[in-house]
Amino acid sequence: MRGHPLAVTEQDRATLVSWSRATTTEQRLAWRARVILALATGKAAGTVATALHTRPSTVSKWKTRYQARGLAGLQDAARLGKPIVYGAPTERRILAQLDEAPPAGYARWNGRLLATALGTVSPHHIWRVLRAHGISLERRRSWCISTDPTFAQKAADIVGLYLNPPEHALVLCVDEKPAIQALERAQGWLKLPTGKALTGFNHEYKRHGTTTLFAALEVATGLVQAGHYRRRRRVEFLDFMNRIVAAYPGRALHVIVDNLNTHKPKHDRWLARHPHVRFHFTPTHASWLNQVEVWFSILTRAALQGASFRSPQDVRDRIDAFVAAYNTTAHPFEWTKQVVFAKRPKLKYAN
Repeated sequence: MRGHPLAVTEQDRATLVSWSRATTTEQRLAWRARVILALATGKAAGTVATALHTRPSTVSKWKTRYQARGLAGLQDAARLGKPIVYGAPTERRILAQLDEAPPAGYARWNGRLLATALGTVSPHHIWRVLRAHGISLERRRSWCISTDPTFAQKAADIVGLYLNPPEHALVLCVDEKPAIQALERAQGWLKLPTGKALTGFNHEYKRHGTTTLFAALEVATGLVQAGHYRRRRRVEFLDFMNRIVAAYPGRALHVIVDNLNTHKPKHDRWLARHPHVRFHFTPTHASWLNQVEVWFSILTRAALQGASFRSPQDVRDRIDAFVAAYNTTAHPFEWTKQVVFAKRPKLKYAN
């Protein structure tokens, strides 16, 4: 039985033939293309339905959709999908719950406790929300915020010394690393049953006392001078400073130090006797402005971390050997930050 042929443009016909023949076309789309092509030859809907093993109403449906929207009508209609179970209010509830104290007996929240407290939210969705906001319930961060009211002035003074040091003067960064422990560890190589070998140290150790290191870093050259003491008092600090002054006779010295009470007594008779020495104090809780802290980090990783010592003298010898080796290739740290600000903790999410 034949009817009126369905009107199909030549461009649409070429596309439909391509869909019906291509092996990469979705089968449902290829089938719908064959329906339209059959109707375009003048076959009745019932005949096409019988040939394609479907109902006439289905053929009429795709004929109507093609006539209304063209090739776009052969695509699947947009569906609503599964209803959203959790929305923005649920997300706000989860974040607000984190501001509440955890249940009695617990130090912090976890996914299971949050799900129990909220009642209607699954732990899986809670973890999705936390991941989306970059929140880790196990990770703990620490911060040290400077409350110095003169932070800007002190920071500008120190940065100015780094970027534009005074002529015919020497800029030194001085600080101490107190209570360096002399720990004797069992070290060596351990062969595993698999045949692999690894190096390390036993978790057990024996204490042999501590030593305190004073260090002065030349900003212009990166050279380091070290001094060893048993304690960290004003007398040890001044003794080290006397050694520094003696090493640079007649030189104007600008010394950057932190706000430790041993560095800045009320009436400093030592500075009065050394008018060519000037102290520049970092803002409170801003020791990161002192470049010698960078060198202390290098020393710890390269010479002290995980090492074994049988006495404080072993520690001093190791430090002296490292200083001697370091100074052969010393170079200044490149300070590039011209403007510094007091650090503030970053907000990870808003309620």
